[in-house]
Amino acid sequence: MSLPIQEAGDMKVAPPLLPEAESAHPHRTNWTFLTNHAHVLIALARNPDLRVRDLAAAVKITERAVQQILTDLEEEGVIEREREGRRNHYVIIDSARLRHPNEQGAFVGDLLALLKATDEKR
Repeated sequence: MSLPIQEAGDMKVAPPLLPEAESAHPHRTNWTFLTNHAHVLIALARNPDLRVRDLAAAVKITERAVQQILTDLEEEGVIEREREGRRNHYVIIDSARLRHPNEQGAFVGDLLALLKATDEKR
């Protein structure tokens, strides 16, 4: 199934499948399939030199939330920060395991490869 793609700033997004369902439950329209941790990780996979400010804008969360997510990802061994002058460069550890029991045995690299393949089909 192919969905039309809409521009949202620098990111491309598919429109909601059932727009009429949104009006029936307005309090439930802001959920997404992926967590903010995944959104930050995906943004870093696309550009490992993004600043916290740029990550916050891309994910649409606060800079403080991005800082906490980066700390979480680093502490779990999902990313490594490398200092380059006054900026950070982030290295994603593809061999890091996904944390939820439903994804047992899957790796961060598996998730990113799936999303990259989806990006390439667009």
